[in-house]
Amino acid sequence: MKATIDKELLPMKAHYFLFNAGTAPVVPFMPTLAGQLGYSPAVVGTMYTILPIIGMLAKPLFGYIADRYHRHRPLFLGGQVLTGIAFFLIMFVPGMEKPLPKVEFHCHQGVSDIPRFCSEYGECVERNLERYYGNRTLECELNCEAQPFMWDIVCEDWLKNNTENCAANRTNTQMEFGASITMQKIENDGSCMFFMIPHDQGQIAGQNVTLYCPKEKEYFKSNCTMDCREDYLKEQLAESAVINTSSAVTMPQFWLFFGLLIFSWIGMAVVVSIGDAICFGILGDRHHLYGKQRLCGSLGWGVFALLAGLLVDHMSLGEVNKNYTAVFWMALLIMGFDVFASSKLRHTPTHLSSNILKDVGQMFLSVRCVIFFLWCVAIGLGTALIWNFLFIYLEELDKAFEGCDSSIKTLEGLVMGIQCFGGELPFFFLSGWILKKIGHVNAMSVVLFGFGVRFILYSMLQNPWYILPIELMNGVTFGLFYATMASYASIVAPPGTDATMQSLVGAIFEGVGVSMGSLIAGQLFESVTARTTFEIFGIGAFIVFVIHVCIQLYLQRNSNIDENGKGTVASASATASPSAPLETDIPKNTDHKDGDGFREVDLS
Repeated sequence: MKATIDKELLPMKAHYFLFNAGTAPVVPFMPTLAGQLGYSPAVVGTMYTILPIIGMLAKPLFGYIADRYHRHRPLFLGGQVLTGIAFFLIMFVPGMEKPLPKVEFHCHQGVSDIPRFCSEYGECVERNLERYYGNRTLECELNCEAQPFMWDIVCEDWLKNNTENCAANRTNTQMEFGASITMQKIENDGSCMFFMIPHDQGQIAGQNVTLYCPKEKEYFKSNCTMDCREDYLKEQLAESAVINTSSAVTMPQFWLFFGLLIFSWIGMAVVVSIGDAICFGILGDRHHLYGKQRLCGSLGWGVFALLAGLLVDHMSLGEVNKNYTAVFWMALLIMGFDVFASSKLRHTPTHLSSNILKDVGQMFLSVRCVIFFLWCVAIGLGTALIWNFLFIYLEELDKAFEGCDSSIKTLEGLVMGIQCFGGELPFFFLSGWILKKIGHVNAMSVVLFGFGVRFILYSMLQNPWYILPIELMNGVTFGLFYATMASYASIVAPPGTDATMQSLVGAIFEGVGVSMGSLIAGQLFESVTARTTFEIFGIGAFIVFVIHVCIQLYLQRNSNIDENGKGTVASASATASPSAPLETDIPKNTDHKDGDGFREVDLS
């Protein structure tokens, strides 16, 4: 029998593909971009604590508006436009101004006086400078720490006692002088660069001097800042500014960056929650097919995340900082195509709720629904660590292997590609079959166990490239999780509250779980090591897994008493299949319910 294509679902599949393709070039790189702009891990953690809370407020609000006023489509399209524009404008946000480069000034035994610069990028920076400046000579000012004996050498051997106030300078803790540096005469010992200064090209207080340290005089070195009034040199040599939270909140550029992130998260929150509600509305009773629609999103995410990583590395060759210009243009253009594809959706809500808030509020009267919500919070804690800090961890590991010409963005693109193609795609495709076989409750336990294994493996990494096989577990920790969460929420949602319910569950996952996880992870990254942070989260995931299994076993054994103590509740299908997990007492406004407003269902 020839297979037929459901044309009604094609725009939905196109939306999932394009929306994820449009956000993939930007979203995963945003924490590392924030670090490049100068913000510390604590600032990143704070921002990603607040952003999910914004999403938590936006999802139920716009979900309620969509259900109450039947404005699913305009809100859906408006969220896409807002997301694309907000992401694109982030490209124009300025970073923190870098401080002057720090060097060491060496003066000893008649050898040329040498400013020395050391960093993990030494050889790459030397090559960049020689390529950029050629044989140019730069006039630079050095401001160095000084001690009295250094002033004796300067006065006697540099100035030849030509100044009247040389003796007075012995109490001055700073020494300023000019020097000419020929950029072709840079030497490198593998970790440090040495800028050679000709003896006769020094200057102090407008007076030409010979920079010379006699062999019989004491050798000295001093920490200095070097100002050559060259932006490129400063970009290559200066350390990135590390702005803490208290300093960041006083800076306009921080609020511009954070404000655009807030708008993008509001847009994404609206699109994801209402989009899932539209999808389940089109599917109707075929909710088990959700995973096959959502896998198109994983396909889009995987392809364009990998492409974005390759483009960023290609455009950043020879540079200390990564160039993200291409990813912002990709996001804008692809989101435009998503708006066009989504405008073809035809969805009309078939059920209307007369009291949405009351109907959804019944969810909190069920013990099993409350446990489901708490499970979403626990998964959010672990997801925050992966979403916001995994790439920061990889870049820390990468510094020991590659340097400034590393392929870290390509690796990050491969990570997301494997997460999608090797993990999410097969699990989204098989999610309906898996949920039918093991049930939603057992699937929840499997996800928690998967997080524990994944985090412990992360903590054992030495070479960042060894992360690639670990990313296959994303199928369990995200693919199976998301299908379970969305399917469970769709099943338990009272009629006419689909968008509200999907928004509520998404808000609990991101607004509570991801928010708390970002705050905790950000603080741990600064107080302990990144490796230890993953160990802590891994042990925590195993503990929650054990607690979840024990609670569900207890509820299953006591399933003859409902959580309100008002009588017995039994699931006919669960009784017929003893191996299936019992999932009852789910509030639902239907024509087949008992006197307490609960219906009997089997979600296994």
